[in-house]
Amino acid sequence: RPTHYLGAGRDELTALTDSHLRLLARDGLIPLSLRDAALARRAELRDFSRGPATQAVEIAKGVSIARTRLASLLGLSLYDLDRLDLTATTPLHGPLQRQVGEYLRRLADPAFAEEMGLFGDRMLSPEKTAEVRYSFTLLERDEQGFQVRVQTDSTDQPFDINQGSKLELGSTAKLRVLTTYLEVIAELHQRHALLDRQALRQVKAEDPLSRWALDYLARNEDRSLTTMLDAAMERRYSASPAERFFTGAGMHRFSNFRHQDDHRLTTLREALRESINLPFVRLLRDLVSYSSHQLSDRAALLGDDDNPERLEYLARFADREGVVFLQRFWRKYRGKNTEQRIEVLLDGIQLTPARLAAVHRYVLPEADRARFARFLDERLPASEFDDDEREALYQRYARGQYSLPDQGYIARVHPLDLWLLGYLIAHPDAGLKEIVDASAEQRQEVYGWLLRSRHKSARDSRIRIMLEVEAFTDIHRRWQRLGYPFEHLVPSLATALGSSGDQPAALAELMGIILNDGVRLPSVRIDHLRFASDTPYETHLGIATGSGERVLPREVAQTLREALANVVEGGTARRLQDSFTQVDGSALAMGGKTGTGDNRLQSVTASGRLISSRALNRTATFVFYLGPNHFGTLTAYVPGQAADNFRFTSALPVQALKGMQPILQPYLRGESLCQPREGWQQASAAPDTATSSLTQNQPRVSAASTR
Repeated sequence: RPTHYLGAGRDELTALTDSHLRLLARDGLIPLSLRDAALARRAELRDFSRGPATQAVEIAKGVSIARTRLASLLGLSLYDLDRLDLTATTPLHGPLQRQVGEYLRRLADPAFAEEMGLFGDRMLSPEKTAEVRYSFTLLERDEQGFQVRVQTDSTDQPFDINQGSKLELGSTAKLRVLTTYLEVIAELHQRHALLDRQALRQVKAEDPLSRWALDYLARNEDRSLTTMLDAAMERRYSASPAERFFTGAGMHRFSNFRHQDDHRLTTLREALRESINLPFVRLLRDLVSYSSHQLSDRAALLGDDDNPERLEYLARFADREGVVFLQRFWRKYRGKNTEQRIEVLLDGIQLTPARLAAVHRYVLPEADRARFARFLDERLPASEFDDDEREALYQRYARGQYSLPDQGYIARVHPLDLWLLGYLIAHPDAGLKEIVDASAEQRQEVYGWLLRSRHKSARDSRIRIMLEVEAFTDIHRRWQRLGYPFEHLVPSLATALGSSGDQPAALAELMGIILNDGVRLPSVRIDHLRFASDTPYETHLGIATGSGERVLPREVAQTLREALANVVEGGTARRLQDSFTQVDGSALAMGGKTGTGDNRLQSVTASGRLISSRALNRTATFVFYLGPNHFGTLTAYVPGQAADNFRFTSALPVQALKGMQPILQPYLRGESLCQPREGWQQASAAPDTATSSLTQNQPRVSAASTR
């Protein structure tokens, strides 16, 4: 029995083994010759301190990520991947990858972080450097695609923040909003630029962007798209935080990072350069208005209460709003039994006989009179009910006597909360999808008051909510075409400030599109596969050229590049100005967008007073282009509640990128990589070798192929 060996010493193990061998021979399970040979052999036990059972394998972070991606593409586990006769190469630049990775890890050292200039206001303090993680991606465009040259971070974990995360990256969302805005201006130019002044005056324009475009084309002789886009960048928006915005189904206020900006009336060029919040909130509102008018006749829907389309919008509102409430109620009941679920519902109610009766008779309609009486007596022990009073309550509030909305009103709970509790009692293991499917009729019933309400304004506000949701669906479609990685946007103007989340890799792809004059190329992380080498089945797969797709007009991309250059020349990334130079000593053309995300859960009262705030993480990102062909992102982040102790902004990754100049500049110039200063990397100059079947190239690094 294996348990006999637990805790046994060397001599005991030897005696047990000998005893077992004799028993096996006695019972005829092994021949006597095998017994004698085994008894003559003395086992030497392994010294696990010198020869561990599991051997550590060093695999570069970029290679590890590429292996995971390759396994996903082939539909295999990593275990099965390693058993293929396959060699794969990546475009990762081996020496540059190692130097950047070592540099990022060294930033945890306070002395090194201070040398790199990472201490100061809105950055770090010496005692906190070890808690910050850094992630860096650098891509290079060529005829085959956007080649990933560096993808690494300062952790030893397999998780890839660049592609495997959803982070609130703050003001980087302004770049997406501005891109959509210029794309819309280009659409309006294409639609109206050939019309004469008289025809322009006859065009009906319901939204601010269309009105501006028509007015601009009517007043200017130069109607070229480039000139119109430059003028669009000079449009002014207020930075005042005084206005309240009806968005995301409620009233919201937004603020600027610097209160000195509150009274400014800035151009969009200035707002991007200095990352001012309120102009972009108002710009996104104009984009929502534009999309709403393109998708439907907004004025007709809101002006005519007899318009039959209003019924459709109100039905969709009821469906969407009902699902939101069901999700919220389902979370509070999940993992509880029937009695606990009932108590959770009653915790929020001031108990009266009528309310208790309305709850019990709806959620337990088959309960007999004795059970109903016990339910009342247990919760209202001070009250005295005679049999006639109990009978009257039992009959009056039986399910079917009142509609679901009225039953909820009597119980003083949301009707869908009451319905869900009854459904879970009847179907205790129901999942959220089943609940949503089963509640279609009830969701419409609960919001039937919208059609009966005497107040047209109540219906109008719900229709505005659905129009905003539709508009964000259109905006999301535009963002996805430019590489936005998620399946939906938060239908709120807060999306302009990052509330919908993003990924560093997706932002890098957007920067590549801008750098590539509006043509989207595939991001290449694996550039060659070779199956079954030296066999009749040998197969090679590579990257096809000419697979680009134009997703932005060339003029829009050029306007964006110029605006992003201003961010470095005099804006939020100005500390990077003139850091990188060309061979002749002139400054390297560069630009980018900064963003800071403070992701936290906040509880507020109905009046808006903050009750509690809990940090989830803090991020700061800089998405950039360096010269004509290179672009990427650098992100600093702190996960979990430890983020409460940090106040760094995007100045941190900008300064960290500046400190990377001695490593990156030789590569950007096409020179041999210089040796970094002492201590930046391990002394070994040997190339990376991994048991993985992936290799890095540019220059290529050897690795073992698996068979």
